[in-house]
Amino acid sequence: MSPTVFREGPFRFFFFLREESRLHIHVSSADGEAKFWLEPTIEVARSHGLTALDLRRATEAIERHEEKIRDAWTSHFGT
Repeated sequence: MSPTVFREGPFRFFFFLREESRLHIHVSSADGEAKFWLEPTIEVARSHGLTALDLRRATEAIERHEEKIRDAWTSHFGT
């Protein structure tokens, strides 16, 4: 199961359950996907198929919704 935290534009932002414990979020669109670390700073962990513009837009969305992401992480994983 991979709960959706939010959607923005062409992107879906979500978690994979039972994955590593470091705070991160996955992003997908019709063109590709990426994983972003949120700690110690927001940065791309890996990406496939997304352009530099897509990654910038996804990063900006994560920055705008960081509190929502952290709250959802705590709700799903308890830490």
